[in-house]
Amino acid sequence: MSQADQDRRIDYIEFTTTDIGKIKRFYSEVFGWEFTDYGPDYTSFVDGRLAGGFSAAAEVMAGGPLIVLYSMDLAAIETQVREGGGKIVREVFEFPGGRRFHFTDPSGNELAVWSDQ
Repeated sequence: MSQADQDRRIDYIEFTTTDIGKIKRFYSEVFGWEFTDYGPDYTSFVDGRLAGGFSAAAEVMAGGPLIVLYSMDLAAIETQVREGGGKIVREVFEFPGGRRFHFTDPSGNELAVWSDQ
């Protein structure tokens, strides 16, 4: 993709975490993300389409934009989120076009997963 194609698109997302190792295990096991460490207080991830990172912080503040991930198998991902240490904060609900649920990761960041299946 050229720089012109990337113009005005989300390029990178950063989160905070209280435990770099725990957050890497969670997202690699549940979503298959790959990580590259840049020192003890920062790790970068690639999910196959988008890149981002996690920086170490004393606490994670709730709020901000909601990141929504897509899954072809919503039930399987919900199970993996629970088993991986995430907490479901909004159970699966329907909306025009699909279904989704919200969860917090082990550091307290809230994300959602949706499916059109």
